[in-house]
Amino acid sequence: MQTKELRLALVCYGGVSLAVYMHGLTKEVWKLCRASMRRQVPAGTVLPPARDSELVYQALLGSLPGLNLRVMCDIVAGASAGGINGVLLSRALVEGHDLDAIRSLWLEGADSDVLLDAQAASRPLSKLWAIPLVWWVRRRGLDEDDKAEVAAHGEVKRKLSRFMRSRWFKPPFSGTAFSGLLADAFAAMEKGERTPPLVPPLHPFDLFVTVTDYHGAPQRLRLNTPEEVTEPEHRLVIGFACPGDSAKRHIGPTPDLVFAARATASFPGAFPPARATEIDALLAARGEKWPGRQAFLDRILPGRAHPEAVDLIDGAVLDNRPFGPALAALGRRPAHREVDRRFVYLDPKPGMHDSHPQSAQPPGFFAAILRSLADIPRQQPIRDSLRQIEAISMRSRRLRHIVIGMMPLVDAAIDAAIGYRLLLFSPSLERLAEWRSRLNGEAARQAGFAYGAYGRLKFSGVAEQLAKRLAELGGQDETAVRVSLWRHLNSLGLNAPESALNKAGAASTYVLFLRRFDVDFRTRRLRFLIRRVNMAITGADEATSAALGRVKAGLYAILGPHLMCWQQAGTAREAAADTVAKPGAALDALAAALDLKALDARSDAALVALLAGGLPRRLRRDLLAAYLGFPFFDIAILPLIADGNIDELDEIKVDRVSPADCSSLAAVGGATLKGASFNAFGAFFSRAYREHDYLWGRLHGAERLIEIITSSLPDANRPEPARLDAIKKMAFRAIIEAERPHLATAASLIDAVAAACAE
Repeated sequence: MQTKELRLALVCYGGVSLAVYMHGLTKEVWKLCRASMRRQVPAGTVLPPARDSELVYQALLGSLPGLNLRVMCDIVAGASAGGINGVLLSRALVEGHDLDAIRSLWLEGADSDVLLDAQAASRPLSKLWAIPLVWWVRRRGLDEDDKAEVAAHGEVKRKLSRFMRSRWFKPPFSGTAFSGLLADAFAAMEKGERTPPLVPPLHPFDLFVTVTDYHGAPQRLRLNTPEEVTEPEHRLVIGFACPGDSAKRHIGPTPDLVFAARATASFPGAFPPARATEIDALLAARGEKWPGRQAFLDRILPGRAHPEAVDLIDGAVLDNRPFGPALAALGRRPAHREVDRRFVYLDPKPGMHDSHPQSAQPPGFFAAILRSLADIPRQQPIRDSLRQIEAISMRSRRLRHIVIGMMPLVDAAIDAAIGYRLLLFSPSLERLAEWRSRLNGEAARQAGFAYGAYGRLKFSGVAEQLAKRLAELGGQDETAVRVSLWRHLNSLGLNAPESALNKAGAASTYVLFLRRFDVDFRTRRLRFLIRRVNMAITGADEATSAALGRVKAGLYAILGPHLMCWQQAGTAREAAADTVAKPGAALDALAAALDLKALDARSDAALVALLAGGLPRRLRRDLLAAYLGFPFFDIAILPLIADGNIDELDEIKVDRVSPADCSSLAAVGGATLKGASFNAFGAFFSRAYREHDYLWGRLHGAERLIEIITSSLPDANRPEPARLDAIKKMAFRAIIEAERPHLATAASLIDAVAAACAE
């Protein structure tokens, strides 16, 4: 079967009490990834039973003839309410924990009475003068004509009154209570049902949450005049990574995650700023430890004399749509097979600016101040992020245009160098080595003076990669390692690509250096060949497509060890620790650890076997030409991609998940979330509101994820509209039956959904 990966990079927006709705969305992402994991684990693996929508996703993924579609979420970035959900989801994805176990965190814990600071709570007769203000706020936030909401309105009125008559000019909600709820949630997840990690072994995972440093950290900026200035930087990203070479899947210690979730959601005015001392007090009261506390604080707050005293507030203040960190993580993603990369952003309240329609009257004094300080910074569109993503995709299209235009010229050069032997003879190890060496030299000669620029660019890329890797392995300062390494390489005269043009160029020190260390060139060449296979599959008959599918699977198998070979570098750790003093010894140790000569031998043998079996002669010739002619293309395109830091093959697509994008249950309603009332604080004042929004989060998540899955399928595998509608209804029915026992106040909504799915 053809194997393809649908990779989700999840960007979770802020939304205060709409966090409850977003929990429903992220739970569906978790369910989908669990369903995909079940189809990949070795036979005999003991797993907890699949439930509700997970069964529907599993059936959908298993119903694709000839295609093994693997779904994973390997990047999560969030702010504020989205940050909390992102942290919880990441723990579940990486460590196989149970998101079903924290339903009560949102339905019971996300309540104003639970979150209210005990010292701030009002007494029954306190602040009687504020009652008219409470009435005014109620009228602005409640639809008094909605008879179905009478019971919920009563709860909202009581809790809103207590909230508004609590202490003023200090945050009414308790940061300690909030941190305690988060710690309880992690504990409940850990005690729940466990599965293997939902991120494949050796595949990296990244989590980012944005926070705002209230005081700001001084940053030195170099100018022409004056030479240096200092400015405060308030934006801060707390990152957690599970690298691809980690044997045990672990996103981070629980106290680190609690602190990150607490800090990103410190809504100004509602919660006090987050401090590490708050987590210290919480853990001390529970008799628990914080392993790695100082290292964590030093990492996220570098250069601070007293990091435990830094005040952090809501990440959505400056970055409510954290696409940037997620995009930066793409360069660390290996692609072992065909990848469909999606950026999926969760927007619980799209078009928030629509709540402030333009009028003939200018905004009032307080309205202008509050909107400019609070609303507008959070609501800026994601145009810049979309432009950045489109630039990556545009570069991919541009490279395809260049490659296609060069193909006739490269074919002519190959024919001149090798002739009909490429068509007549099957490849062997000897022929492959001879032809490759001849074409490498021919590409260098035909490039002329441009080859020197290309060669130096390639050499510098390898040298910079080596400096970074050796610094990481040896725990030395990267700048010092880079200086020492470049001094050593220059002293040996290795940076001389022109030597490759000499008669004995294949044995030059420049070429030998690249043979020892240039992993990236080998990777680019294999990926180029995979692209050529994809081009050949388009329009091919069934038999040819099947043969090419086997070739592509084999090429990804050859590519895999190249992507993972740096993980073998750990055996050079001891020598790397002394790179600054002995760079030559460190390079020798690293070359021995990589052992690219042995990898090349294995790759050549596998490639010869792939191309020698079952392919039409003309098609085999075209694939061989793509492989052997790659140096011609690399000379042209490397300058265009050298600084791109993108490691995946295809364009990036963007999908939004929001109430406005879901129409399958339009007859039932649901586009308006209850938590959006009272400036997005509404769900804090009513369990009925939370149940309503949570259920719609699951329903909307299921609808959009099913659509995203089907949009990733080849045209031949995509279900007809009637079949797609039936799949969605299966998921909706599974969700409402699973949630019915837990959502007492949402019975009428559940019945309405059931009726709509029965039609």
